[in-house]
Amino acid sequence: MDNKAIYKKTIGFSLWRVLWDLLATVILIGFIVAGFYIADGAANSGLIGLAIGAVLGGICAYIIVHFVAYTYKAGQIAMMTEGVVKGKLPEDTIKAGKAIVKKRFTTVAGYYAATGVIKGIFNQIGTGITAVGQAVGGDTGGAIGGTISSVINTIVAYLCDCCLGWVFYRSDITAPKATCEGAIIFFKHGKTLAKNLGRVFGISLASFAIIGGVFFGITYLILQAFPDAMTALSNEIVEISTSGEVPEFVYNTTTLALVCSAIVGIVMWSILHSTFVRPFILVGVLRNFIESGKSETIKESDYAELDKKSAKFAKAHADVV
Repeated sequence: MDNKAIYKKTIGFSLWRVLWDLLATVILIGFIVAGFYIADGAANSGLIGLAIGAVLGGICAYIIVHFVAYTYKAGQIAMMTEGVVKGKLPEDTIKAGKAIVKKRFTTVAGYYAATGVIKGIFNQIGTGITAVGQAVGGDTGGAIGGTISSVINTIVAYLCDCCLGWVFYRSDITAPKATCEGAIIFFKHGKTLAKNLGRVFGISLASFAIIGGVFFGITYLILQAFPDAMTALSNEIVEISTSGEVPEFVYNTTTLALVCSAIVGIVMWSILHSTFVRPFILVGVLRNFIESGKSETIKESDYAELDKKSAKFAKAHADVV
């Protein structure tokens, strides 16, 4: 199967995940609104009710995202991995993906333990680069190191998913050990995998320009058609400002409309990019990662080398020895 075919067969996971995230958001907002109106009507304590509603709604939303939506993300990666390795996928990918996740990670805690280790290792390396830059070049060096670290953090999300894919691929060993192997593969094949940077940033920038630009333009045209609404919004912001200091653009309704449109554009890009574009990028990155790993023979010296670079990896390594 090529990347496009795998993407098409696994996009359903993204759609289900968005629906669950949307449900969690609706529940959170519902609790907040209900808490405010119930408390305001019963005891004229709307803000207290709002806070209670936010806590209760937050707990419900957390449970949905933490215990339900995660299975779709992990299932999607599992099916992408199977498509890359076997060249075919089952008819019902949703059912098969959820079954693999349940088999590989007996409990939710097992899944989050693996992803936590992966993120911890890569984030620690990124923080180390910033610290080295600061030590060598002061603030300027720190800024350079921080920029490099930001780039690393951008691709870290993809590498975490690739490591998770490796955990599904290496079903013959424990998940923690496969997690450590995935980290080693990245650091041994960094140059090969660096070509993914162009794919990640190139497609991401293109999607930002297209998706963000379209929603920015549509929103701006709508807001310009209702100038009274923008005036009312400007006045409301000024009134609720507790400090009395309001940015200049708030008073200019045209500029305020531009800012509001930009916010909408960024939010919509974030949602649609994560749902439809990122999975397509991930298939290609995952394929390169798996192919690099399949050709690699991992030795104990490789573990020792990464032990020196990351205390989190050293701990994870110690746990599987």
